Amino acid sequence: MKKDTTPIIEHTNDFLEYLDIERGLSNKSQETYSRFLAKFSSWLSANNLENLLPHELTEEQIRKYRIFLSQTFNKNTKEPLKRSTQNYYLIALRNLLNYFTDRDILSLPSEKIKLAKSKINERAIKFLTLDQIKKLLEAPKTSTATGLRDRAILETFFSTGLRVAELVSLNKEQIKITPELKDLEIVVIGKGNRSRPVYFSERAIKWLRKYLETRKDKEKALFISYKGPTTTREKRLSSRSMESIVKKYAILAGIPTFTTCHTIRHSFATDLLSQGVDLRTIQEFLGHKNISTTQIYASVTSKKLRETHKKFHSLRE
Repeated sequence: MKKDTTPIIEHTNDFLEYLDIERGLSNKSQETYSRFLAKFSSWLSANNLENLLPHELTEEQIRKYRIFLSQTFNKNTKEPLKRSTQNYYLIALRNLLNYFTDRDILSLPSEKIKLAKSKINERAIKFLTLDQIKKLLEAPKTSTATGLRDRAILETFFSTGLRVAELVSLNKEQIKITPELKDLEIVVIGKGNRSRPVYFSERAIKWLRKYLETRKDKEKALFISYKGPTTTREKRLSSRSMESIVKKYAILAGIPTFTTCHTIRHSFATDLLSQGVDLRTIQEFLGHKNISTTQIYASVTSKKLRETHKKFHSLRE
């Protein structure tokens, strides 16, 4: 191990390149790490530690940084950061220390950064009942092109359990629907550049077919914006647009206001679990790297094992 003479703050760009090239993380993940580490850099500067070297970082400084995080308020809710959110900042710092170790740079061991224990109510996942899901899916006015697109989006979310970024990245060429098609399986690239199969229910296929029949454009994206003038710019819907669409129909449907794209993903998983699908299978459906991530659903219900997505996924007509 060597003592490096470059301040911790100035290692950020090299760390992000490391995440890209050696860890294979997506641009979105790199942006997230950059944002979380910017908080630590700001804290160092505020405490006149902007020139702190990797080997000079101490457990006491980490303790003070944790106190700082616990006293930080969320700009939107005006409430203290949840412990789970505080942990995201600490995990980013942990990974920076792991990077130092990988580069033989002397620094505080990453295991010295202890995570805050989340409160029980913070760990509880939020999901919709099947009745609420039905209300959400039926909220779009499908007599319009926009409403038909939005119905296809909502049906796809619940049928596949995709992350919003994964849904946004889908292209038309991936969805090859014939008049007779009842089953559809595609492969998506998720977090950590990991691929997995994704399955569409017959119901979702029906609405995708109706939506695609209205598409006469040459856009590559599966889901596009109908707003604004036609330009050379790709009209692919963004993750923010998807969140706005879900929020809009949650309000129209009169279901809980906490509903987001990720809530539908949670609902997909809890529905499968309630039908008896085991956690290992749900892990595969969701694309979780570790089963520990999937185990948050274990508190919802625990019926015996049954078969697969096609046989047990609800909302079939």
